[in-house]
Amino acid sequence: QVQLVESGGGLVQAGDSLRLSCAASGRTFIRYAMGWFRQAPGKEREFVAAISVSGDTYYADFVKGRFTVSRDNVKNTVYLQIDSLTPEDTAVYYCAAGETLNRLYRYEPIYWGQGTQVTVSS
Repeated sequence: QVQLVESGGGLVQAGDSLRLSCAASGRTFIRYAMGWFRQAPGKEREFVAAISVSGDTYYADFVKGRFTVSRDNVKNTVYLQIDSLTPEDTAVYYCAAGETLNRLYRYEPIYWGQGTQVTVSS
């Protein structure tokens, strides 16, 4: 069992940057690919980015270089750096753990976090 706890969300202004963190419990963190999803009000949850155990990354097309996913296998933590925030980035951001990058991209994670709210004002 892996428990995921996100943090770092909040209310920011357009153009600001944020770094979201997701802390994982347990010693099996290094076995999982990790990913980030988001869900805006009235919209379906969408894939944002993922990182494999070895550090390979994959991003959604809309990211356009503004998002960077990384992981620290010593701290059992995965991060999502978001730059040049826009109001369209307003959403609940969820962390997820899965067997592979592909499984995460296909919305097949094994574990989900509870989410952290990001609100971007114009």
